[in-house]
Amino acid sequence: MSVQSLTELHVDTAVARLGIEFLEVGDDFIRARVPVDTRTRQPYGILHGGVSVVLAETLGSCGAASAAAPGQRAVGLDINANHIRGASSGWVYGTARPVHIGRTTQVWQIELTNEQGQLTCTSRITMAILASRE
Repeated sequence: MSVQSLTELHVDTAVARLGIEFLEVGDDFIRARVPVDTRTRQPYGILHGGVSVVLAETLGSCGAASAAAPGQRAVGLDINANHIRGASSGWVYGTARPVHIGRTTQVWQIELTNEQGQLTCTSRITMAILASRE
């Protein structure tokens, strides 16, 4: 998995339309960012909480898919998000790290921060690992 392959995978999807950009893929993390602009703000002028969850779910799902064994696929079971601080401009950055990589489930923690490094949202996603449909 690479920034380029993730970007290509998400062409013409909600991720691309919201302006989410993949930034870095490490051994135990994935990092991306989303702009806070007219596409992503709610009526009060701050980043829409649903957009934060889209970023979190995208990062956790991509991480789980990359950690799954060949011939397996990852599907979401549950996601939660605690919105800590609003962001009204600039970028919000997300970093996903695995909490548990099991045979049938994975849990990923995703932290979102503003450009000053302040926590804006913390999220946790649980993924089911299933056999491929092929």
